[in-house]
Amino acid sequence: MNISCNWCFISLLLSLFSIFSSLVNAQSFDYPTANLSTLWKNSPSAPHSVPFTDGSTVRAILLRGSFGPRYACGFYCNGNCDTNYLFAIFIVQTNSGSGITLPASGFPQVVWSANGHHPVRINATLELTFDGDLVLRDADGKIAWSTNTGGKSVVGLNLTETGNLVLFDNNNSTVWQSFDYPTDSLVPGQKLMLGRKLAASVSLTNWTKGLFSLSLTNEGLFSFVESNPRQVYVQNSLSFNVTETSYVRFMNGSLSLFLNSSEISDKPDHIFYSIPEASSAQYMRLRPDGHLNVYEWENGEWKVVADLLTGYLGDCNYPMVCGKYGICSNVFCRCPTSDGLATYFKQENDSQSTAGCSQITPISCEYSAHHSFIELKDVTYFTFNSDRENIDSEKCKQECLMNCSCKAAFFRYSDNSSYGDCYLPSEIFSMMNNDKSKTHYNSTAYLKIQNVSSPSPGGSGKKSRQDPKILGLSLGAAGLFVLVTGILVFFFWKKNFDDVEEDYLDQVPGLPRRFSYEELENVTEKFTRILGKGGFGTVFEGTLNDGTKVAVKLLEGLGQIKKSFLTEVEIIGSIQHVNLVGLIGFCAEKSHRLLVYEYMKNGSLDRWIFNNTILDWQQRKKIILHIAKGLTYLHEDCRQKIVHLDIKPQNILLDDSFNAKVSDFGLSKLIDRNEDEVMTTMRGTRGYMAPEWLNSIITEKVDVYSFGVVTLEILCGRKNLDRSLLEEDMHLLNLFKKKAEEGKLMDLVDKYNENMQLNGEEVVNTMKLAAWCLQSDFTKRPSMAMVVKVSEGVNEVEQNLDYNFFNPLPPRKLPEIGHQPEENSSSTVLLPSILSGPR
Repeated sequence: MNISCNWCFISLLLSLFSIFSSLVNAQSFDYPTANLSTLWKNSPSAPHSVPFTDGSTVRAILLRGSFGPRYACGFYCNGNCDTNYLFAIFIVQTNSGSGITLPASGFPQVVWSANGHHPVRINATLELTFDGDLVLRDADGKIAWSTNTGGKSVVGLNLTETGNLVLFDNNNSTVWQSFDYPTDSLVPGQKLMLGRKLAASVSLTNWTKGLFSLSLTNEGLFSFVESNPRQVYVQNSLSFNVTETSYVRFMNGSLSLFLNSSEISDKPDHIFYSIPEASSAQYMRLRPDGHLNVYEWENGEWKVVADLLTGYLGDCNYPMVCGKYGICSNVFCRCPTSDGLATYFKQENDSQSTAGCSQITPISCEYSAHHSFIELKDVTYFTFNSDRENIDSEKCKQECLMNCSCKAAFFRYSDNSSYGDCYLPSEIFSMMNNDKSKTHYNSTAYLKIQNVSSPSPGGSGKKSRQDPKILGLSLGAAGLFVLVTGILVFFFWKKNFDDVEEDYLDQVPGLPRRFSYEELENVTEKFTRILGKGGFGTVFEGTLNDGTKVAVKLLEGLGQIKKSFLTEVEIIGSIQHVNLVGLIGFCAEKSHRLLVYEYMKNGSLDRWIFNNTILDWQQRKKIILHIAKGLTYLHEDCRQKIVHLDIKPQNILLDDSFNAKVSDFGLSKLIDRNEDEVMTTMRGTRGYMAPEWLNSIITEKVDVYSFGVVTLEILCGRKNLDRSLLEEDMHLLNLFKKKAEEGKLMDLVDKYNENMQLNGEEVVNTMKLAAWCLQSDFTKRPSMAMVVKVSEGVNEVEQNLDYNFFNPLPPRKLPEIGHQPEENSSSTVLLPSILSGPR
């Protein structure tokens, strides 16, 4: 009897313990707050880990509410669930019994994410640290994201009823909140402050920033294509200016403007869009295709209840509705044609017309004399921002021909005038047929093309036809004679030149492997796999017989190209360094000049630092150090000092681990060790050239100056010249000088990368190193060896820096004896702004 009672008592205890454990677990999930020193792990065995039939998985950490569509935060993946997780806030369907449900539809909807630029893997952790910082670390321990709130009296974390993730202090005041950092979505009650923006992702599974954004500016609410410069595709202009405290708020029934954030009011000052009032959970998203959709939970699934921009735009006004260079007509896409024949453009994907079109012969700035236009009547662009007004079509085309970055001239005019407005975009997205009954103007598109032979005067792209009666047979015969003579002379000269060059190369010791043209044709699959184009030629991907991937550069042109080829083979062929791109081989056969380099998977640096936030501080810091080490080797460790003369992001290549290597030595100059300086003709790229080029007397310090410009671009995440910004912010070096004088260098740190902001103090110190490299007096710049020491923490940056980077030393009298210029240089006076300003 006693044994039986004891067993009953034990069973009762076990049952009570089981019930208590269940309640504790339920409370730990349902309770929407967390205390300091709490750690969550992205583990498949973590509680409340739910896979969905669309391939997504959520691992909820905090949940607000227990029935219906509710806000939760935690780890989320959609796609590769081994390596691709966000820390996110999402809306999920829940019930009162078992937490998150697994419905047939109505999958999790992400409304905010922390680390779209740096997804984390299985076993990543999120920690609310003891000092109040919410930190996301990848599985290897590296920081992927942080609120950077350590030491700000944070006492806890809360997920509010409105889906706002908040860090709060002892007074329950907000220290940090997710509402202040929107990604691509807004939820009811959330504000979009002046200066913030919604940024669409690249796709539904690639969360890095894509083409489209929505932001409140001083003039209204605008939708942009994030090109360079930005192109507006929706303008909600205001007749009054907004203030620094103004914001847009997503309300039940509208997307509205409030002029003063200090006033608490539900009465807006202006309504941008009316929205169907919600009967259930609702949110707004800027989609990867540029649409601004409102979603609502209806009958167990998410439905689009409003497409806010389509009513304003129509179907064809979206920038990528037909891809680049595509022409939209009633949502049917086609490529531009000339006289009914598609001779200049081809579809990117034959089975998908919306994928856009590409030029069969890409435009080359080196052959601008061969630029002309094809004319497309009654075709207009998705947007029109006049660059020139009250001009005729010929003047509009000429303006485009004189600017290599211009890709087309769009001209619109009324019936009763031949004068109109001209728009000259530098990047072409979707075009469309002009419906005059709606637009009330005529429109013609002139698309710039690259001709194989020189176009006729006027740039029409058609061959000029001379009257044979005027030319006469004698003139034709004379012309033919001159032509044949010229060809014979050219080939005789060229053969001798090639023979001399090949003889010269055969005598240069230590050269890399010599390929035949046929070998490289096979390696590159007949030059079909293009990696990119540069000023001197095209780069193709190739694979050698042993499986080694290579990059093959096909040089195009004569004269300077051959000189560049010889320089590159002689210089880089005889040196090796981990931070210099290796030259595997070359080809000098008849007229063919090719260089074979090691393959760099991640391409050039400019792809990663402009309009892209994926590189964190540690990666950028490593890249800067690697560039410095490569230049140190060139300047100090070679038999002859090598000055690169063209350091810029396009000439810095990155391997699959983002190790940086200096490339493109076609403009380099050899200097004997007993020479402090040399005279040479001006060479390099505008925007990266040091002021002393005005004197044509240079040292290796010109590379130091260029390195300083590149370093600033890396740290600020923008180009030296950005025409999409306000005039006072357009030139980075001018802005750098201004912020340095104001003691506000932190304002320049890449503001679109939270990891850079997190390490702001260290980034600013590196900015000061860049300023040291940019001193206008080259004698005050550090050597690249000193730059390496500072970057590695061995030495300190010079304190007394001059932030006026544009004052060159006075022109010096040419020496009567000694080194003379290699070539006759132009006597045109060049201003410092040409050297160090826009490029």
